[in-house]
Amino acid sequence: MKNLQIQSTAITSLAPYSRNARIHSAKQIRQIASSIQEFGFLVPVLIDGVGSIIAGHGRVLAAQHLGIKEIPCISADHLTEPQKRAYILADNKLTENAGWDEQMLSLELKELSALDLGFSLEITGFHSSEIDTLIESHFEVLPEEAEEDSTPRDILGGGSIITRPGDIWVLGDHRIICGNSLDSGTYESLLEGHKAQMVITDPPYNVRVDGHVCGLGKIRHKEFSMASGEMTADQFTAFLSTAFGHMAHYSEDGSIHFIFMDWRHLTELLAAGHSAYAELKNLCVWVKDNGGMGTFYRSRHELVFAFKSGSATHINNFELGQHGRHRTNVWRYPGVNSFSGRSGQEGNLLKLQPLQRPATALPYHCGCFQQAVAGDWRRFSIPCGGCRGNSGGGCQGIRHAENHPCRQRA
Repeated sequence: MKNLQIQSTAITSLAPYSRNARIHSAKQIRQIASSIQEFGFLVPVLIDGVGSIIAGHGRVLAAQHLGIKEIPCISADHLTEPQKRAYILADNKLTENAGWDEQMLSLELKELSALDLGFSLEITGFHSSEIDTLIESHFEVLPEEAEEDSTPRDILGGGSIITRPGDIWVLGDHRIICGNSLDSGTYESLLEGHKAQMVITDPPYNVRVDGHVCGLGKIRHKEFSMASGEMTADQFTAFLSTAFGHMAHYSEDGSIHFIFMDWRHLTELLAAGHSAYAELKNLCVWVKDNGGMGTFYRSRHELVFAFKSGSATHINNFELGQHGRHRTNVWRYPGVNSFSGRSGQEGNLLKLQPLQRPATALPYHCGCFQQAVAGDWRRFSIPCGGCRGNSGGGCQGIRHAENHPCRQRA
């Protein structure tokens, strides 16, 4: 094997391979540049005898971005032309063939996040939402790590049913109404004449909880009071159309409405959505880490329909142009059967509710965090779920510990 030497080479003397099939986005170039700034230029660029880049196109672009004049290079002038072309492909493809030990990865990220690093952990290439999800998926939050008075410890256990239709609960900057999403009066009471800039809603799927959600485990849930498998296709379409019509009426022109739905009833949802909204902007797919129930296929995803309400230009909550077009319509977050063994700050999430939604996904993909910072609750979103029956469901009540601070009515 030839003894390869590292040599400092002027960037101006290097030339990219004209048929390089690997694409580097502007975001990735910035990430590589941040890594170089923090750790130094640790991986030399591989070039041929005339300065043509074989491996390291992204690092060269990042160095140019940083204004670096010279970088370390290794000359592989012993390679034949066919070998060089094949190696360029292999160098990029072989790294893609590796996977992650998610348990070990989450352990590394957890321990790094606890250190005073002096730099952002996103320098690893993982987005903050990915880091949070990985850590939360594999490690429970211990009680001593949780902030005091942050989450009700046991919503289901003990206490009496203490809410009724029409009650509005104040939880910090948030308001939750116990009411029927099919009734316009619910929105009037909650919004007090204001309109929402965004809607994120999870209507019932018109499938029975038993056999589709609970599985065969110890945790069991009652059926929703409405749209729990008893409706025909026409009835369910009318049910959704009424709810969506109210949501559109009480939201701003151009608002985006994110609607979760199971694949079994996408036909009814599309029909209802087109009757209430001006445009289907996109269809997002929530990919979970584990498969759910099923015999023909085990379902591992849910659909999130993004409709635009009204004729105005859509309200850009996530600002793709400003922050980089790195959000996609594929959301990879844990599902409900990953939550059942967790405890601590959040409690056993499967025990609390059978249709949990990933809290880290919504701010990141829907742009909620920007609205939460920029405006008050009235300009943020309409919480359209009923207390037990979800959208349109009859309010059967929620249980609180008697001394919990969220027991404050508006």
